[in-house]
Amino acid sequence: MQRINEDIKTGNFRQMYLLCGSEDYLRNQYRDRLKEALLGGGDEMNLSCFEGKDISQPQLVDLAETMPFLAERRVIVIENSGMFKGGSDVLADYLKEPSPTAFFVFSEKEVDKRNRLYKVVKDKGYISEFGEQDENTLTRWIAGLVKKEGMEIDRAAVALLLYKTGTDMENIRKELEKCICYCLNRGKITTEDVETICTERLSNRVFDMINFLAAGKKEQALKLYYDLLALKEPPMRILFLISRQFNMLLQAKMLREKGYDKRMISEKMGVAPFIAGKYMDQAAHFKRSVLRKALEDCVQAEEDVKTGKIGDVMSVELLMIKYSSIS
Repeated sequence: MQRINEDIKTGNFRQMYLLCGSEDYLRNQYRDRLKEALLGGGDEMNLSCFEGKDISQPQLVDLAETMPFLAERRVIVIENSGMFKGGSDVLADYLKEPSPTAFFVFSEKEVDKRNRLYKVVKDKGYISEFGEQDENTLTRWIAGLVKKEGMEIDRAAVALLLYKTGTDMENIRKELEKCICYCLNRGKITTEDVETICTERLSNRVFDMINFLAAGKKEQALKLYYDLLALKEPPMRILFLISRQFNMLLQAKMLREKGYDKRMISEKMGVAPFIAGKYMDQAAHFKRSVLRKALEDCVQAEEDVKTGKIGDVMSVELLMIKYSSIS
């Protein structure tokens, strides 16, 4: 990111940039900043945008070879193309010696670093990865957004906001905007405001459900389940998230038993450190054998539903009853 900011500041651009990683908000922010800077404040006559997996590479080459109209650069933005996972030889060959007036900005969630196009862009241009941000970074970012509005937010409110929204920055921004509008006349966002305004992710409800199961609180766990059903959440979607949760807990427990600390566990699991900490805390309430069996039971429950042996609502209900008495 720092390199891109420097290029924008100096106007000394590479001919190709690849923005990749799971954090859509940051990728989109830098895509737009690069696009605007490369156009030099001019109109969009020399801008071409493509998205999806059916983009014609020969067409891209022809476009890149076309001289820009009354401008220094022709800017080509390509998103979610899948070209960095295979089948990009035409463009990879071209980008070894592109037209000096053609500038490419690629934005991809997933890439294969062994891919030919990836290697060419790495050699000839610049690659920036935008992964999940850690708690401290998100906390500073949230505080900055709130300050721009002339408001304040206490640390406990930030922590609750992150718990409810997760680490997806676009989701955080939308929920924070709701809080700002709600608290505009007071100038400060509190935990009560976040609790009142912010939408809680389905995965959080499942996390709470597993907490109740670990504590043997069958009634509370089932109440959460029935609440989700009342909100029209499909039982199989809930089962999938329960299975995913047990899988993450098993990973956290096994890594902890190997002596890894929270930072190393977060890296191994591909989640933010504060989320890894929550998995570690919850996993401590279960034996490893119980978590393994829970995963097997989740698979069996899905199979039983698909083969018509039991209804989807009851399959999840029985699973939860079982694991509210075993830990």
